[in-house]
Amino acid sequence: MKVLITNVKVYTVSHGVIERGSVLVENGKISQVSAGDIQVEGANVVDGKGLLLMPGFIDAHTHVGISEEGFGWEGSDYNEWVDPVTPYLRAIDGINPMEQGVKDALEGGITTICAAPGSANVIGGTACVFKPFGKVIDKMVIKDPVALKAATGENPKRVYRDMKKSPVTRMATASLMRQALLKAKSYMEKKEKYANEPEKQPDFDLGMEHLCMVLRKEIPMKIHAHRADDILTAIRIAREFDINITIDHCTEGHLVPEEIAESKFPCIVGPNLTNRSKVELMNKSFETPAVLHKHGVLFAIMTDHPVIPIQFLPLTVGLAVKYGLPYDEGIKAITINAAKILGLDERLGSIDQGKDADLVLWEGDPLSVDGKPKFVMVNGQIAVNKLQ
Repeated sequence: MKVLITNVKVYTVSHGVIERGSVLVENGKISQVSAGDIQVEGANVVDGKGLLLMPGFIDAHTHVGISEEGFGWEGSDYNEWVDPVTPYLRAIDGINPMEQGVKDALEGGITTICAAPGSANVIGGTACVFKPFGKVIDKMVIKDPVALKAATGENPKRVYRDMKKSPVTRMATASLMRQALLKAKSYMEKKEKYANEPEKQPDFDLGMEHLCMVLRKEIPMKIHAHRADDILTAIRIAREFDINITIDHCTEGHLVPEEIAESKFPCIVGPNLTNRSKVELMNKSFETPAVLHKHGVLFAIMTDHPVIPIQFLPLTVGLAVKYGLPYDEGIKAITINAAKILGLDERLGSIDQGKDADLVLWEGDPLSVDGKPKFVMVNGQIAVNKLQ
């Protein structure tokens, strides 16, 4: 199927803005981007009416589908809070693709979502990336697993203190994370040593297999860390085990930007459009993204849906721009930067030939309260059309 989008201002992200251009979509991919008209036969022509065409936005940290809106405990499937170490869990098994948050994302111009287990556990399970268009999550997922969720700080302490079991301190949280990685390292080494002697290999363990993916740098550990000392603990453990991590939330990242920049680990910042509901959020600031940008840190901005409803992702970026982040860097934080952090930048994050045709036509500025998605395309299919 061919779709030709004409008469649009194209914000490519990768190579500037085309004031009046056209984009041709074929077989779910962007096949041409032109400063002017594209001549092609047999295409479904969409007149963009001079609106702004952008790549679909990406939310790199959410609980969309795995924390269902309006269902209370019955729809809460993102924390298995009976054991602090549950690396064997998979977010994909808890996602309801028909829940309201998925629909809100699509209507809001967010075309790619990373859904992860919560942060009640020291290690919570694997995250996946999907597009919010469809009914069967297996057909919507584009990367699974994308990361292994872990957590520092208040959340594991609060949950397991009430159960009178470890961890109740930050020391125990770090220790449990180390123990799990050490156990996985031993499991991996034994499998490698006895690769040709199956009878001597350890019994298959799904949790260990997920941790081994982290140790082999096939996926990063996605570490929930708000406070500066928790951010530094995450970096310390990553260095000890020579693993890749993303620093998720990074609330006090503006207090230790030099250390984060030196580590070269990317950050996923947010949710900032909230109150200071717990101690580790006391230094929350909309200036954090601007400070990280000034120090050369690769970062994305996220909603942590349902903490901030996912359709308001662009507004959270607009507030970061208000507090000093350059506009173009704000757009990158929910397009190409988010795609890079998720390891999907060859497919997503900019309007370029060969990339997935995830495109949104905006009326007004997407980062303002006046911005309205009028047309949303996912994988070359028209998912929302309010142009008439």
